[in-house]
Amino acid sequence: MINVQIDVPEALLPYVQPKDEQEELLRNAMMIYPFIKNETISYGRAAEILGVHKLDLIELYGRLGVPYFNQTKEELEEELRTIKAVMMRHGV
Repeated sequence: MINVQIDVPEALLPYVQPKDEQEELLRNAMMIYPFIKNETISYGRAAEILGVHKLDLIELYGRLGVPYFNQTKEELEEELRTIKAVMMRHGV
């Protein structure tokens, strides 16, 4: 870990100073999320940076109401059709 100094509104100070490791993980996960959302980094890389398992990070975001999948229902259905077609071609 390294120490980084950032400017924040004074009223925000109590919320950015974590009381324990769980609060620190939550703060850092929320700081890194915009980079996941804009696809600068993957969930796996974010988990690696944070020192947690990818599934634990996905679960943490899920508890906060942040969805893992950002596809529309139609996009997901199309992807499932593609997977089924590939499986059928390979006899799976």
